Amino acid sequence: MIEILNDTELARAKVTGALVADILQTLESRSTVGTNLLEIDGWTRDMIVAAGAESCYVDYEPSFGRGPFGHYVCTSVNDAVLHGMPHDRTLADGDLLTLDLAVAKDGIAADAAISFVVGDTQPPESLAMIDATRRALRAGIAAARPGARIGDLSHAIGAVLTAAGYPVNTEFGGHGIGSTMHQDPHIPNTGRAGRGYTLRPGLLLALEPWIMADTAQLVTDADGWTLRSATGSRTAHTEHTIAITADGAEILTLPTAR
Repeated sequence: MIEILNDTELARAKVTGALVADILQTLESRSTVGTNLLEIDGWTRDMIVAAGAESCYVDYEPSFGRGPFGHYVCTSVNDAVLHGMPHDRTLADGDLLTLDLAVAKDGIAADAAISFVVGDTQPPESLAMIDATRRALRAGIAAARPGARIGDLSHAIGAVLTAAGYPVNTEFGGHGIGSTMHQDPHIPNTGRAGRGYTLRPGLLLALEPWIMADTAQLVTDADGWTLRSATGSRTAHTEHTIAITADGAEILTLPTAR
């Protein structure tokens, strides 16, 4: 299903997007050495409830996961890159943490992810990976405008990641979003320009470049959800929800205080 939102729905999408961004910003500020992943999940739950919103994750049960996710935020540490299920783990100095959050409010969902290094130790290789995903995301957003095709976005994202020396996995990528979290079209993190669905004003997309340092192969944890690099290498992931407008793309998942 591909949804095209009207002006009223787009206004609601902006509210949801800001909420997601504000929660992620708060979580990043609170996630320090000694923080437990289950604490982060609890903070997320409290902020979603306080905002009168709903989690897109708690009851989520897609074909690629095992049973309902049962938590409020994805917490992926170091070699974990996607769908990291919160568990009893305490963050250590130098850990690379990715937080991925999707929330619905007033019938419209928004989705975003951030990666950052915890503590005083900031490994240059980890910072370079995070920077590559951020630059790739900016390139994908710059390519998003009415009349462009999904392949144009994929190509722009993949060109940055490949130039930075990272393998690109296409099993999981960006996606349409609206009244539900995951919709068509699928947006691989590499692809051929000029191919795929043509973008129209009112379309919401979640773009999410993610990489693993030295492999494109994923392995799944025993929890049935957490995806890790097959080699144990570190990973990074950055995501925004954008709206296609007559003038290009508007980022919806920016914090209100920035």
